Amino acid sequence: MRLTRHTDYALRILLQAAVEPERRLSIAEVAEAQGIARNHAMKLVNELAGAGLLATVRGRGGGFALGRPAGEIGIGEVVRLTEPDLRPADCENCALSPGCGLTPMLSGAVRAFLAELDRFTLADAAKGTRVPLLIPT
Repeated sequence: MRLTRHTDYALRILLQAAVEPERRLSIAEVAEAQGIARNHAMKLVNELAGAGLLATVRGRGGGFALGRPAGEIGIGEVVRLTEPDLRPADCENCALSPGCGLTPMLSGAVRAFLAELDRFTLADAAKGTRVPLLIPT
């Protein structure tokens, strides 16, 4: 299973916030440090804030930080939020779908994938993670 770039970037932003919990981060500094387009980072921060994973403060001295403790943010939760379609194949448009034996196998694989991710939190992922040094903007 391959995750989209959208999910990859969301996880990077959350990891950056988890590793630097003592301060608010700016979209500009995280976008630069992570090599993410600023507009894309802004959309992701808004999406993650809307889901309660990030807390944002507008204006001068503003920025974002985790909206909940890293130990309460599940990796599976983030993947479910940011992945538009977790199906590994287009079974709905397949001529074999009414009686295909592969469909339950693929569904089981997705369930197993998510169950594995559900075992871990952002705090688990942050342990040992080294992120680029951010210089406040």
